[in-house]
Amino acid sequence: MQTSRKVVSVAAVAVLVLAALFLWRWLDGRHAGSLTLYGNVDIRQVDLAFRVGGRISAVLVDEGDSVAEGQALARLDADLLTQQRDETAARLEGEKAALARLERGYRVEEIAQARAAVNAATALSENAAINLRRVAAMRSSNAVSQKELDNARAQSRETAAKLRSAQDQLDMLLSGYREEDVLAQRAAVAGAQAALKRVEIQLHDSVLAAPQKGIVLTRAREAGAIVQEGQTVYTLTLTDPVWLRAYVDEPNLGRIKPGMAVRVMVDAAPGKSFPGTVGFISPTAEFTPKTVETREVRTALVYRLRVQVADPENLMRQGMPVTIVVDEAAGS
Repeated sequence: MQTSRKVVSVAAVAVLVLAALFLWRWLDGRHAGSLTLYGNVDIRQVDLAFRVGGRISAVLVDEGDSVAEGQALARLDADLLTQQRDETAARLEGEKAALARLERGYRVEEIAQARAAVNAATALSENAAINLRRVAAMRSSNAVSQKELDNARAQSRETAAKLRSAQDQLDMLLSGYREEDVLAQRAAVAGAQAALKRVEIQLHDSVLAAPQKGIVLTRAREAGAIVQEGQTVYTLTLTDPVWLRAYVDEPNLGRIKPGMAVRVMVDAAPGKSFPGTVGFISPTAEFTPKTVETREVRTALVYRLRVQVADPENLMRQGMPVTIVVDEAAGS
């Protein structure tokens, strides 16, 4: 009986040892294909400012507010910009009207008047030519003096010159304005259009909008404050996507590549993991920063990497320590 009990005890111990060995091997095999890294949440921040100066008329969000991409955060008084836009628009219309006049050419009435002047000058010139021939014939028979002949010749030359001048004026009106004048006016129109576009951009910039969704970290200005262009009004924490900063040592550098899927764990959510992707691996080595908690010697050279992670529950905060598990089988 005692022998049977001893045999059963030995068998039970053997079973337990085999079970422990199997469990150890299973766990070892389970983790053999994964790489665990440690890092911190590196949420990006952006200082928001107006591109134009002026007086703030309204601040629309407060610290801690969640904002969406394109949401208005603050406004400037736009009275002066609106007036400037209207003045520039009026000047543009004037330049366009002047260009249309040049491109159309001279008015029909002006051309008709010039044509009538040519006809009148032609009649005078022809009459002067007839008179010259008559006086020249009379001079050959000494019926008139040399002076009268000279006067007739001078009158003929004068009327001929007036005819040429009138004809040149008509030709100019028929051909329209000079091409150089048209090009210069087109340039004036383009300049007025650019000026109007600039004012419209400034008017659009009088509303400060969120570049993407995030959380307002700091509200630095209040309504009524006079601000210059570029002065910070808000500091916005960008929450989508969330970036993690981690480090990998040189022996494990070949086990991780950009684009690999990772699992991210934080102490604020025990038992949960968040999907992420390796986005960047630094090409240069550096010493491990003191904020990284790893088991390796702190003076070992490591390579910085950046991980993009989804945080739908908004749990991650700037500087929060994280654990990153790279499943090599999933990334291969």
